[in-house]
Amino acid sequence: MAVTAPVREHSTDTARAEPPRSAGRRRARRRTYLWSYVYLAPMMVLLLVFVVYPIIASLGYTFYKWDGIGDPSDFVGLDNFRQIVHDSIFWRSLGHTFVYAAFVVPIQLILALALALVLNNKKLRFASFYRTLFFLPVVTSAAVIGVVIQLLVSNFGDSINSVLLKLHVIDQHVDWLGDPHFALGIIILVGIWHTFGYNLVYFLAGLQTIPDELYEAARLDGAGRFATFRYITIPMLRAVGVVIVILAVIGTFQIFDLVQVLTSGGPFFATEVVNTYIYHLAFGGSNANAVQPDIGLASAASFVYGVLLIAFSVVQVVVLRSLAKRRGTV
Repeated sequence: MAVTAPVREHSTDTARAEPPRSAGRRRARRRTYLWSYVYLAPMMVLLLVFVVYPIIASLGYTFYKWDGIGDPSDFVGLDNFRQIVHDSIFWRSLGHTFVYAAFVVPIQLILALALALVLNNKKLRFASFYRTLFFLPVVTSAAVIGVVIQLLVSNFGDSINSVLLKLHVIDQHVDWLGDPHFALGIIILVGIWHTFGYNLVYFLAGLQTIPDELYEAARLDGAGRFATFRYITIPMLRAVGVVIVILAVIGTFQIFDLVQVLTSGGPFFATEVVNTYIYHLAFGGSNANAVQPDIGLASAASFVYGVLLIAFSVVQVVVLRSLAKRRGTV
């Protein structure tokens, strides 16, 4: 009894001392979380003011015919939505947007992955310089790139035509940005080059998370480069790859400034995408259905486009997750 009594008293004292210690930890965690919310507050305020509120406000404008001056008063109900749904130019611009995404996303991702594998080689000299070089177009304004491409086409277009005529590739002079058959293709090529650096950086980050021990073990087992790429690189990149695909698709659906600067949706609506279509409705212009601005009609088009994108994004995520589950990665 003399031996065990102090032990019991010590354990009782310890038990009594634990609640204040755990309470102090909870208070410290609350202070940490509080500062986290304080740091997030400015971004949340900007998000609410410049993203959430405009979305809610524009939904109210969809029920009015309004040119943006004064307060909306001409209530038209659902007529704006009916007009958008029955407008062939809207569906044509939506088709151009999907065509742009269908070409840009797979080509860009394949090229970015291939180049990322090259730049991820630790024996490659000046790898950092090459990464910076390929990322430079991303930090360049799309409007500036559009102006430069216009100047290049106007100054060197005749030279390109002369070479192609001599090679019998074409049989007549081509106005590259003024021909409906070539304008969208040029925008796709420029779009692939402009945003290529994003996916390159994402794939490089994913490759650097793969342990070198896996590649060393594969080499010791006699696996070649193709087998290593197929059975190690691809499976380890699947989780990151899903995110990269989703971000790439969302980015291509936001195409606007490049088209607006290069062709303004022309010629004859051949390069009109949904974002330029909405812009022309909101601010008027020769490429819009009406020369006068119509904020209500543009808001209705934005809402319809947003619903279509949400539906497409949900389908995309479901399909990618189901494919991942079949391969046993989720």
